[in-house]
Amino acid sequence: MSEAPPNIRVDKWLWHARFFKTRALCAALIKAGRLRLNEERIAKPAVTVRPGDVLTFPQARDVRVIKIIATSTRRGPAPEAQALYEDLSPPVKKDYIPPNPRFDGKGRPTKKDRRAQRSFDRDGLA
Repeated sequence: MSEAPPNIRVDKWLWHARFFKTRALCAALIKAGRLRLNEERIAKPAVTVRPGDVLTFPQARDVRVIKIIATSTRRGPAPEAQALYEDLSPPVKKDYIPPNPRFDGKGRPTKKDRRAQRSFDRDGLA
């Protein structure tokens, strides 16, 4: 395997590290001013990064803080991509979401069940 370049474009590195599905998505995030490189907001996807740099950006509903460990020459499999960075983000506590309420019977309610529910609602109890 050839030696990885010491500097690489930030949009290309985010794509190689599999944070985004396409480079266009990476570039759009950067152009919108949503990426910080070493606590400085950047606005151009052509900014170069190197090992030791820290990136901060939103992804889904979380804010990711990533320290670059290495660069690569290709977008490889997930284990290879995970070796490119160290995640400094605090662990996210997932809130418990109760499952959707289900019908007490089996399957879909019958017409008789729906009529009973409507009459129950009309009586002012709901």
